[in-house]
Amino acid sequence: MGPFISPFNNLLCMLLGISFTVWFTLLLVFIIVPAVFGLSFGIRSLYMKTLLKVFKWATVRMERGAKEKNHLLYKPYSLNGIIAKEPTSLEEELKEIRRNGSGRELDGSASTTAGPSPSSSEFDMSDTFYFCRRGIESIVDDEVTKRFTAEELESWNLLTRSNYNFQHISSRLTVLWGLGVVIRYGFLLPLRLTLAITGVSLLVVFTTMIGFLPSGRVKNFLSEKVHLMCYRICVRALTAIITYHHSENKPKNGGICVANHTSPIDVIILASDGCYAMVGQIHGGLMGLIQKSMVKACPHVWFERSEVKDRHLVAKRLSDHVKDKSKLPILIFPEGTCINNTSVMMFKKGSFEIGSTVYPVAIKYDPRFGDAFWNSSKFGMVNYLLRMMSSWAIVCSVWYLPPMRRQEGEDAVQFANRVKAAIARQGGLVDLLWDGGLKRGKVKDTFKEEQQKLYSKILVGTQEDRSRS
Repeated sequence: MGPFISPFNNLLCMLLGISFTVWFTLLLVFIIVPAVFGLSFGIRSLYMKTLLKVFKWATVRMERGAKEKNHLLYKPYSLNGIIAKEPTSLEEELKEIRRNGSGRELDGSASTTAGPSPSSSEFDMSDTFYFCRRGIESIVDDEVTKRFTAEELESWNLLTRSNYNFQHISSRLTVLWGLGVVIRYGFLLPLRLTLAITGVSLLVVFTTMIGFLPSGRVKNFLSEKVHLMCYRICVRALTAIITYHHSENKPKNGGICVANHTSPIDVIILASDGCYAMVGQIHGGLMGLIQKSMVKACPHVWFERSEVKDRHLVAKRLSDHVKDKSKLPILIFPEGTCINNTSVMMFKKGSFEIGSTVYPVAIKYDPRFGDAFWNSSKFGMVNYLLRMMSSWAIVCSVWYLPPMRRQEGEDAVQFANRVKAAIARQGGLVDLLWDGGLKRGKVKDTFKEEQQKLYSKILVGTQEDRSRS
């Protein structure tokens, strides 16, 4: 048996060697080298167009099958919510309730339609119906909680079998889904893991080497090139297809770049088109190793766990950084948590108190190819990254908005809300005032007090108006 096994082993080793050589040669020629020079062969764009045609065909097949079997394919309400809400103010709604109920106007005068003469008190029992209705609406269709769940799709993207009413699938679609599983886990996932390991390894090695160079233009130049190359390799590890708009507004040194936050890969998406100084807490393990190597080549702003809660220390470190115009712009996600890319939630005011130029950036993902949202309460980081690498692709658009500065008489909260509104408007996202911290915490008393103050102001205001008249 020995003489026969030996040639077989030699043949097997030779085939494995040839396979690995071909594999890494293809990676080098088609992915790594183009990443170094920022080039693209258009393979990912062709891949995306092919996927769109497959999704369209699958949707037509499902709709035809559902019609033949008289099944409901889509949810009977819109993706924006169960309850249709009109954008009206508290004062307008109270006027309508009083007019229909007690026959009194909000200012205390009698309605022209009917009703008793007004009493001396401006409070009316019918006002409670407004607060009861809003409370029930919040329970039935909570506009905060649903921002922390995956965005619903109207059509099947061949990634899951658990979507609403997509269990009525023909045998052809089932075979197509099985083929997709083989492609994603048998070919794409190993390729992407190889690229991710390559990108991270090169980042750690090269930034550590650059760290030994003396500070100056050469070090800064090499650091920027290495960061761009490694981030572009990591982008290809996700098969990310990114469209950048208005590049003339890209953040400049000495400024602060703020963006809406959907996923940890937001950093890679932005950093593959420009270099930034990162801000964050120092970690241990592999993440800590990457942070230590990165800060040797570029002045990132890392904080110890004990320093993160010290707002004055954080503000001083950031202020000192932006005052040096030779340092890269700081990248910050003011929401402080990941939102499911349907809305923008409250921006923390800290980064808007510094007084530096703010460069807003809007990021919008296309959920048809893969859900980029990181539900940290459901998936760990490793599990999440594996889900990203086993999806079809990550497709997104990035808009660089014109730089904004704090206006005279404008406080940090007002400035933050103005920037947030601009990002939401450009990205087609819902602008919400709620704090993303509600993902894990309770509603602050200040939110309740604001509603009480608003109602009180309306009552006091009507009394003052009546006294003047």
